[in-house]
Amino acid sequence: MTPLELVAVSFTAGVVLSALASPVGVSGAVFLMPFQISVLHIPSPAVTPTNLLFNVIAIPGALARYSRRSSLRSPLTSVMLAGTVPGVVIGALVRVFLLPGAQIFQLFVAAVLLPLGIWLCRRAWTNKTRLREAAPDSQRRITILGLAVGVVSGIYGIGGGSLLSPILVGRGLPVAAVAPAALTSTFVTSLAGAATYVALASTRPGLATVPHWTVGIAAGAGGLLGGYLGAALQPRLPERALRFTLGVLAILTAGFYTGRSFG
Repeated sequence: MTPLELVAVSFTAGVVLSALASPVGVSGAVFLMPFQISVLHIPSPAVTPTNLLFNVIAIPGALARYSRRSSLRSPLTSVMLAGTVPGVVIGALVRVFLLPGAQIFQLFVAAVLLPLGIWLCRRAWTNKTRLREAAPDSQRRITILGLAVGVVSGIYGIGGGSLLSPILVGRGLPVAAVAPAALTSTFVTSLAGAATYVALASTRPGLATVPHWTVGIAAGAGGLLGGYLGAALQPRLPERALRFTLGVLAILTAGFYTGRSFG
């Protein structure tokens, strides 16, 4: 693939993936990872910081659209960030020093996404989820959950909100409230995660721990456009359909990684 083709393919992937994912508060990085591995053949663990770079560039498009409807500085955003930011730094350390190989990394991701997707689909299908607001007494639980999700996200390279969003939606919080908070959390957490990976590059000179800059920037530019379009569509989509779609995408991604690990 020539450099120009690489830019064009990465940009197109960024547009499509962000347009599909941003209505439910997901940046698209959760689906960019398998694209990097299977189509672009980005080496491990460089795929993780490349995903984080994608988030940093792409997410402001969706946030610009969401900010037209409500403030991005919500209490939910604050409690999410309190957990996800330190978590992503820990996750980056785990990724570089404990999980540098591709196979064990792919199995880890599948083990996280598969039960999460099944749980969310089941709740959406049975329509048992009751919408509610985030109560003050649940803020500590969300922060602790954010810390755990931040660690997973630092390993995977999705920023934090992409996993926290389906969990909170599955618990009953409305997508309209979760989506902008999750994307804001993902953006800030990705900045911290990307900086951590770049800093770790000097400690592991023989390991690819810096982003693939061409892919990250080109896909991020596409994601900037796709995220804006997806966020514009979100109010027109039914809540139940958004929940089910989020669960199906998580299951499909887990199936992809499982197949690659044992294929």
